Amino acid sequence: MSVEENLAKVKNTIKNGVTLVAVSKTHPSEVVMDAYNAGQRIFGENKVQEMCAKAEVMPKDIQWHLIGHLQSNKVKYIAPFVSMIHSVDSMALLEKIDAAAIKADRVIDILLEVHVAQEDTKFGLSIEQARQIALSTEISQMKGIRLRGIMGMASNTDNMAQVKAEFLRLKVLFDTLKSTSQTIDTLSMGMSGDYMLAMECGSTMVRVGSSIFGHRDYSVH
Repeated sequence: MSVEENLAKVKNTIKNGVTLVAVSKTHPSEVVMDAYNAGQRIFGENKVQEMCAKAEVMPKDIQWHLIGHLQSNKVKYIAPFVSMIHSVDSMALLEKIDAAAIKADRVIDILLEVHVAQEDTKFGLSIEQARQIALSTEISQMKGIRLRGIMGMASNTDNMAQVKAEFLRLKVLFDTLKSTSQTIDTLSMGMSGDYMLAMECGSTMVRVGSSIFGHRDYSVH
């Protein structure tokens, strides 16, 4: 099936009130344009360099979401245009984003990345660390960022009961934080393999790549 057909199929499964981020990482701009021409405007990239390259040649009304691990020395490259950063995992990174956003005369939406999966390879804050940062005086005084919520990934397992339990832990934290802030409205969880379950568990934003663009060829990167 074509990208357009895949996108239409995925959109038909997205619940009302849930935002679809089309994960375009490793796919060339020409392929991503197929999704753009079919009406998609929000795209997610893992790597700063790749996102910058695509943003330069693609239409300017695209909302770019950085969903991969972000090194603080690369913040300055995306600060002028990124719409949302999903992967904020430290106060130090927050401070970098805040400073770069102010320099670019922007306010950047951010999500705190929370680690709930069993794998050690995934980045992210503990639930308690995320709560402390979200409720801190420091974040409330930052003028260049707007805390919109949290992002998390479930374990890569066929055990859907475990995946559901991890999603529900994120939902509990999200509800707690949402009750403390008017800007918090985004719970980013769910990817191609588990986004339907994530929506059942309360996700407001899903990150879907291979179901739209097909499987990636990592050998070229």
